[in-house]
Amino acid sequence: MAFNKVGVIFLVMVICGMIILEGEVKRVEGCEQVCYEAAYMTCPSSASGEEHLSPACNCCLAPRGCTLYNSDGSTICTAN
Repeated sequence: MAFNKVGVIFLVMVICGMIILEGEVKRVEGCEQVCYEAAYMTCPSSASGEEHLSPACNCCLAPRGCTLYNSDGSTICTAN
C-alpha cells in the first residue's frame, strides 16, 4: 500500500512540475551526427580568411562563421 501512495505522490509532483515549467519550454535545434568528407575549411578568425584549415567533421562542430568546402571548392555549409 505504501508503494501506491509513493507512486501517486510522485505522479502528482511530476504533473505539477510540468504545469509550472510549461512556460519555460525552449526549442532546441539538433545537430546531425553526419561527418562530411570536407577537404578544408576557412574561418574569419584566420589571418586572411582564405587560409585552408583542417576541416571539422561537420558545421555543428566547426567554430562559428567557419565554412566547410568540398575538394572542388563548392561550399558544404557554414557554422552558425
